[in-house]
Amino acid sequence: MTVPDGVRDDGDLPEFVRRLMASAADLPLRHRMQERTDTARRSAVLILFGEGPHGPDVLLIEKSAHLRTHAGQPAFPGGGADPGDDYPVGTALREAQEEAGVDPAGVRVLGTLPELFLGPSDNLVVPVVGWWEEPSEVLVGDPQEVARVARVPLADLADPANRYRLKHPAGFLGPAFDVADMEVWGFTAGVLEAVLEAAGLARPWDTADVRPIDPEKIRPGRVPGSVDAGGSEDAAAPTVADPGQAGAAARTVPGR
Repeated sequence: MTVPDGVRDDGDLPEFVRRLMASAADLPLRHRMQERTDTARRSAVLILFGEGPHGPDVLLIEKSAHLRTHAGQPAFPGGGADPGDDYPVGTALREAQEEAGVDPAGVRVLGTLPELFLGPSDNLVVPVVGWWEEPSEVLVGDPQEVARVARVPLADLADPANRYRLKHPAGFLGPAFDVADMEVWGFTAGVLEAVLEAAGLARPWDTADVRPIDPEKIRPGRVPGSVDAGGSEDAAAPTVADPGQAGAAARTVPGR
């Protein structure tokens, strides 16, 4: 893992985070990526861990159904680098603020995982790892781009009952998670699987449970897992925000 200049690498973090930081230089997912191209667009995503109401969790968004690509697909907050960004950390934090209302001042950036090249979208993605020291309310920043924001407990992601594999008609076969009323798949699920393994949180699960991808999730000419160019809660569920009326930002109770 790369630790940018000026970023603290303290020892007062959960064991799973320290283990991830120590082993992430050889992230398992990287071995399944294609070789990058010279035209690859620089992108970044924020893998934001925190201590939520149901234990350690990670922040995910669900793309809006109005988007041209990846409509309704769960993802980490993130997107393409803008001119003037302090890439990749500045890009990841800016996108998380725009998409999920995350205050960058409340995030301790821990470092970056190895860059991952996504051939179908020609994106070079750098995952930025952060710890949410001062969690704010989860919210939908732009309802035209984001449908929901969820703090998903890591215990739910690691639960074998919530794991299976999805098969794409084109032959794509990858991990999937059924959490927070979302089916997490593609690039995001691949990164989550690798992170769980590197952090020592993975549990044995039935890899023979293979299901077909819902055709409604597939857009012509796209392969699951690529990154966009632009970028009700209850006591038993992760904290989730839904868009309010007339495009207003939707809020839930504070994360803790």
